[in-house]
Amino acid sequence: MPVEQEQDIEQPVIVEQPMMQEDVAQHGWPGGPLDTSLLTRYADHVARYIWFGTERIEGLKPELSIASLGSKHTGWVPGPGQHHPNIQGWLDESGLKWLERTSLSRVDPQILSAFTERWHPEISSFHMSFGEMTITLDDVACLLHIPVRGIFYTPVAVSMEEATTLATELLGVPYEEAYLETSRQRGGTFTQQWIYDCWQRNLHMYHRYDCAARAYLLLLVGCTILTDKSYTRVNAKWLPMFRDLSTLNRFSWASVALVCLYDNLNDASIFTTHALAGYPTLLHCWIHEYFPTLGRRGEFVHRCDKMGYPRAKRFFFLFLPFQWCVQEGETVELDMPASDEEFLCLVGFTSISLPLVDVESSYTVVIRWVTLELCGHRGSIPSDLITCFSGYLRGCTVVPYLPERCLRQFGFVQYIPPPPP
Repeated sequence: MPVEQEQDIEQPVIVEQPMMQEDVAQHGWPGGPLDTSLLTRYADHVARYIWFGTERIEGLKPELSIASLGSKHTGWVPGPGQHHPNIQGWLDESGLKWLERTSLSRVDPQILSAFTERWHPEISSFHMSFGEMTITLDDVACLLHIPVRGIFYTPVAVSMEEATTLATELLGVPYEEAYLETSRQRGGTFTQQWIYDCWQRNLHMYHRYDCAARAYLLLLVGCTILTDKSYTRVNAKWLPMFRDLSTLNRFSWASVALVCLYDNLNDASIFTTHALAGYPTLLHCWIHEYFPTLGRRGEFVHRCDKMGYPRAKRFFFLFLPFQWCVQEGETVELDMPASDEEFLCLVGFTSISLPLVDVESSYTVVIRWVTLELCGHRGSIPSDLITCFSGYLRGCTVVPYLPERCLRQFGFVQYIPPPPP
């Protein structure tokens, strides 16, 4: 019988307008920057392709795939008061305890994709129609309640053998068992389930509470601020941070989280990238913090500012019927978002309305420019001038941090910023 040959699947061909480099340098990108000296990576940016009508993902769902582990993480975290006292003590001292309760079980990939398309790696900011905005260290501190001050930690990539040695030394796992795990992963990584099993065995069987604490903390950051695109793995290069459990608070965890998110946004802004990792909850809650009428979201029934909770916990009930707090212990539920005036009256925001350019409508989005002093949150997280630092942040990579380009987020008048260093 004749053998039926496989037919080659034709890949979509992206047809671009021919343009010489000198023409781009002279006239700028169509629909993009006129000055090409600042946004030097715009040739590969997703916004350039969208301008010519090409989506990076064809089909009914063109948005990014979001590496959000909120549901899995929630199932692993013990309830309040269920930690062993030793582990709870190290967790409290580390400054990471609130990461147990801030993850959203679901995020909106459409909103995250829309903002990612406006992100530019050269200056680490979102380009909106009214100016630039970015996620600052102060935003991370208020949304997650993790330390800003501290030293930078630059992880060093580890091999399969080095990861095995680290697991044996710091997690109390027999060498053969750790080597089997790294061999399965073909590199210096562990699966989240394997780390969870290490935590449970050390806690309940061997009573090695220091090893149990390291496994739990590695799992905690691996499912939140250090999430990668694998959805299931945690890189062993972060394990040396937890060698001395009594000095975990010396690290700038806010910088660790922000550098990881910036790095993933940089990658996701490129046309050929189809996924976004980092900590999607941080980005999602930041969007709702500054754009309170954008998208559908509900708020926690308690006022986080009065109770000392992270601001991210305000949006714990995302995707439920639209609701927000009016008074403590009282909520109002609406079938659809209220008008801007009604919304501002209910939640007590001091905001101004600026139009966002939309090709299909002229919908007006409320943007909250006021600082967090007016929200009553400074009683929990005092303002720190170090969050206005301008330069570079170091972590899993080095990223520019330029808050002077987004002064309105600090309550100041924006001026024309200087070129990045």
